[in-house]
Amino acid sequence: MIGNPRTFWLVLLTTAAALSAAAASGPVLGLVAVAAAAAGAALLHAGSLIRLALRIHHGRRDFGPCRGAGFLGMGALITGAGVAVTGVPALAPGPAAAATTLLAAPTYLLGLLLLPGTAPTVGARLRRLLDGAGIGVSLFYCAWVLALGRTAPPGTGPLRLAVAVTGSVAVAVAVVTGLRAVRHRPAALGCAGGAALSIVGLDVYSLLLLGHHRAWPAAPGAVTGGLVVAGLAMVAGPFLITAGARRAGDEPTRPEVYDEGGTLAAYPLLMGPALLAVIVSAFHLLTGGRFDATAVSLGVAAFAALAVRELLAARDIRRYALRLAGREARFRTLVSGSTDVTIVLDADLVVRWQSPAAARQFGLSDQDALGRPLTDLLHTEDHGPVTEALRAVLDGRQHVLVQARLRDGFGRWRDTESTVSDQRTAPEVAGLVVHVRDVGDRAQLQRTLDEVAWTDDQTGLANRRRFVAAAGEACHEGRPGSVLVLELDRFESVADLHGPTVAGAVLIEAARRLRTATTPRDGADGLAGFPARLGGAAFAVLTEAPLVHAFALATRLATALAEPFHLPGHTVHLTADVGVADLLGAGTAEEALRHADVARRRARQLSRPRDGNRVECYDKSFEAALVRRTDIEQQLPGVIGRGELDLVFQPIADLVTRQPVGAEALLRWRHPRLGAVPPSEFLPIAEELGAGLAEEIGTWVLHKACRQLSRWHRDGRTLWVSVNVSARQLAADGWLTTVATAIDTHDVRPEFLVVEVTEAALPDDTLAVEQLAGLRALGVRTALDHFGTGPTALSHLRRLPIDVLKIDQTLFVEPAGRRGPATPIVDVVVALARRLGIDVIACGLETESHVDVVRAAGCPLGQGYLLNPPDHAEHVEAYLERHRAPML
Repeated sequence: MIGNPRTFWLVLLTTAAALSAAAASGPVLGLVAVAAAAAGAALLHAGSLIRLALRIHHGRRDFGPCRGAGFLGMGALITGAGVAVTGVPALAPGPAAAATTLLAAPTYLLGLLLLPGTAPTVGARLRRLLDGAGIGVSLFYCAWVLALGRTAPPGTGPLRLAVAVTGSVAVAVAVVTGLRAVRHRPAALGCAGGAALSIVGLDVYSLLLLGHHRAWPAAPGAVTGGLVVAGLAMVAGPFLITAGARRAGDEPTRPEVYDEGGTLAAYPLLMGPALLAVIVSAFHLLTGGRFDATAVSLGVAAFAALAVRELLAARDIRRYALRLAGREARFRTLVSGSTDVTIVLDADLVVRWQSPAAARQFGLSDQDALGRPLTDLLHTEDHGPVTEALRAVLDGRQHVLVQARLRDGFGRWRDTESTVSDQRTAPEVAGLVVHVRDVGDRAQLQRTLDEVAWTDDQTGLANRRRFVAAAGEACHEGRPGSVLVLELDRFESVADLHGPTVAGAVLIEAARRLRTATTPRDGADGLAGFPARLGGAAFAVLTEAPLVHAFALATRLATALAEPFHLPGHTVHLTADVGVADLLGAGTAEEALRHADVARRRARQLSRPRDGNRVECYDKSFEAALVRRTDIEQQLPGVIGRGELDLVFQPIADLVTRQPVGAEALLRWRHPRLGAVPPSEFLPIAEELGAGLAEEIGTWVLHKACRQLSRWHRDGRTLWVSVNVSARQLAADGWLTTVATAIDTHDVRPEFLVVEVTEAALPDDTLAVEQLAGLRALGVRTALDHFGTGPTALSHLRRLPIDVLKIDQTLFVEPAGRRGPATPIVDVVVALARRLGIDVIACGLETESHVDVVRAAGCPLGQGYLLNPPDHAEHVEAYLERHRAPML
């Protein structure tokens, strides 16, 4: 058991030296070299032997990958020693050489069979020996019958025959072993070739000495070169095999056909020599030859080797068949019990086989599927993607997961998912293997989840997330279109007055109207749209129409939402403001949605109270207005505490004497960053912000005006002061109490306080009329401002508790700016007011011609920039000094 590779070099060199010495100077030097080689090998491998003993002591039978190399080295050592011994005169060279061959040949074969990867099991080694014995004996039988038996010299004994047969069998085993192992261990071929050459050299050497005793001194020199070459090949082989074994292990990377020896692979090697032996035997009989005892013995030996090999092959085939049957049974059990359906397709994608689960899972019999293209079983919309995916697998590009709808045996479409693998290289399959599973429940669950994730649960419309995704897809694909954003005005009041149930019913009905209006009917002109609910009472519509047509669609939607909502027990009237924005102009879905919402807010700002239904298209200027409005909303709370509000006064004078008789208090907001903000801009925002902010500002204005009025009266100026109030402030609870408190607090005579209400903001409400009457009861006079710009009819003046009528400039100025005589309307208004006992004030006097017009109509009082612009109290006092009124 030589296990150290250094031994090979030592044995090789000493053997070559021994052979050369024996050939040149006699056997003595050769014997000394061989003895030295043996001693050196023993010393070098003392550690290996100790380690081997320890492994045996601990019960380990695996001696590592160097066992075969050790036996090959021992064979080389036997060869060198035998050749050297044949040079001793006292010994018979022929028998010594024969003994060397008979001992070295099995040692070489044992080393070959123990090398890693050549024959991994005992059964495989037995098969290699039987294969080599059958081949070697058969070939030697043929050679003996044809030539050697006839030309053999007299006296050829059993020893020479044994040497020849042993050599033939050993060479055949070495060749078979090398050829079998070369697929897994290419280096084994060099090792087997070296062993075969050594055996051939020894065999020839022995036969020469057995046949011609006088030629033995020249025999070692003649065979030395062959033995050295054989040794080199034999030594290099174990090094490479051992290195490969350390990387890949002792077992071959791929097993032989029949696990333990490759039974089928052995038959071509055996059948050739056996058939050749039969042919030679028949030819020998036909030519009248006779078989001697040697030929008969060789034939029996060849037949015995072939018979034993056949028995082993039969046993292997039976075991292999049993294993195949077991595997097939397990395969059928797994396939039949699986919920997946296995289908085998050929290169034309035609179904060639399907598992029994097809009938159980999909109701598909073999008659329904076999021999038909797979696409015949699939939905027509899935033909293209499935075919493309299967062709990709056939081309070796990828392994795919296929989603498709398959028609089952009952005609229903089933959602399926399939994995595909290419098994065309496997001869048992030779096609594409498709594993089909029913994913209908999962697909239904996914659809339900998508519906929950992409649908508004209250209205059934798409939600904001789905709308943004659809708009984003249109932007990505570059499709033109528009985005509409709608919001129901005063929807919060519906929930407050009627409850959440009615509010929810209003949203559902609004969604139905949007869906109907955006779904063109057959034969009707209309624009299609994709409606969605953004949240609360806000909706959105995505349409492919350009901006002009989208404006028409927005108008139609606003009209549809303005129709009364007739609900059980309730009728709700709402309006809607709509903003329109171009989709591609915005760039992204979120930006387009924001643009449309900016336009909607602009429409809401511009819509008149109780009107609504306004549509606005987005413009970049809206951004600045929106930013300013946002700033006002943020800065307006706390404006009184910061002292940013102020009052200015504009005198009201007698148009004949030009003496001031009163002044109108006008509110101003001077912000350090926003600048001067007019009340027409921030007061509506204050009313929308709620929380009593508008009432708080109105109370501040009332007290500030009364305080200034009280000061003027203390200074001896007989003026009255008018204060503007909004319709909401006028109709608020406690307003009369607030006015009475201001009068008492600042000690103001009530007839010198005038409360103004604009005609456009005057509510047609009984409560507002009662409030005006209540002010008159307090002694406070009331005025109707900007008469001529609102819907109030002349007949209404008789029932309204009004003391002063302030006519607007539009009643006495031509639209084109031309100055002319007083229009009949001014005459009628002034005359009617005089008959009702109402004082008339002409507002907006800017030129003397304006004064002439209103004086000609009989209007006694006037107000405007011609007389004096609005200014702070101290500047107005300077005007009063220039036009001093009579003292109290």
